[in-house]
Amino acid sequence: MVVLIILAYLLGSVPSGYLLGKAVGIDVRRVGSGNIGATNVARAIGKRQGIVTLIADAAKGFLPVLAGIHLDFEPAALAGIAAAAFVGHIYPLFLKFRGGKGVATALGALLALAPLATLVLATLFGLVAFTSRIVSLSAMTAALAAPFVLWLFYQPPPVIGLGFFYAGLIVMRHHDNIARLRAGTEPRFGEH
Repeated sequence: MVVLIILAYLLGSVPSGYLLGKAVGIDVRRVGSGNIGATNVARAIGKRQGIVTLIADAAKGFLPVLAGIHLDFEPAALAGIAAAAFVGHIYPLFLKFRGGKGVATALGALLALAPLATLVLATLFGLVAFTSRIVSLSAMTAALAAPFVLWLFYQPPPVIGLGFFYAGLIVMRHHDNIARLRAGTEPRFGEH
C-alpha cells in the first residue's frame, strides 16, 4: 500500500499542462492565471491542449486508485492513494512543489472510487459552468458539494473524509479566483 501511495504522489506530480506548454515553447506558469491546469492551458495554448491536460490530470487520480481497487485495498487505503495523487498535482516534486489546483485529479480519483456520485458532481459542475461560464466557481461549487454527495451515495467514512479534504484544498487553492469573483473581474470561459 505504501508503495502505491508513493507512486500515486509521483504520478500526480507529472505536470501535464506544463509539459504540453513546453512542447510548443510556452511556459503556462507565465501566461494567463499562471496555473498549470486545463483551463489556463486552454486559454494559453488552445482548447485541444486544454482537453488533453484535463484527461491527463484526471488519469493521474483515476489510475492509481483503480490499481488499489484491483488489489482489493480497503477504503482508507484507497482514500490515501487518492489523496497522494491529488497532493502530487498540487505540490509536484517536479515543479518545486508549485502545481495546479487539483480539480481534475480529484475528479479522476472520485470517478474510480464513486462513479455515480462523481456523475452527480460533474453534472453540478456543468450546470454552474453553463449558467455562469466561470470555471473556478463551478469547480469550487462541485468541490464543496463532494463530501455531501459522497455521503448521500453511502460512501464509507474514509471516502467522505477525502471529499472534505478535497473541498478544503481546492477552495484554498482558488484564493485568487475568490478575490476576483468578489471584485467582479474573474474571467468567464471563452474570454482571454
